[in-house]
Amino acid sequence: MKRLHIHIAVDDLEKNIHFYSALLQSTPTVLEADYAKWLLDDPRVNFAISSRGRQPGLDHLGIQVESSDELEAVQHGLAAAALPVTEQKQAACCYVQSDKYWSVDPQGIPWEAFHSLSSIPMFGEDQVIKLEQASACCKPSAPEQVS
Repeated sequence: MKRLHIHIAVDDLEKNIHFYSALLQSTPTVLEADYAKWLLDDPRVNFAISSRGRQPGLDHLGIQVESSDELEAVQHGLAAAALPVTEQKQAACCYVQSDKYWSVDPQGIPWEAFHSLSSIPMFGEDQVIKLEQASACCKPSAPEQVS
């Protein structure tokens, strides 16, 4: 089953945790000094905020899946959109190790398709690679077409 992922860069983490906890009527599932995440079932969403020195606002959108097979199916959908798609295996980002595919929609909004493999004790120390826009997450640059 898929879950929509939304990541917003914020300038004041504590103030935003208070606001989004009230809005979502839930406390964060993951809470770190620079990051908070709500894994909700109603609506089914992985909603994350971080204060990682980026410009406040929408950081990226994504689709979180529960298996490698689901990830490959989403990747095929991204490839069918005829936009650059970049693969990132064993990425360490947002306190989780994941396999990912990245693309950018026609408006320039980064999209991440990912399968989380395990929790890790850091935001992300893997190779930080970027697509065309900067982001708080670990996105590939130099997009390569993956089919």
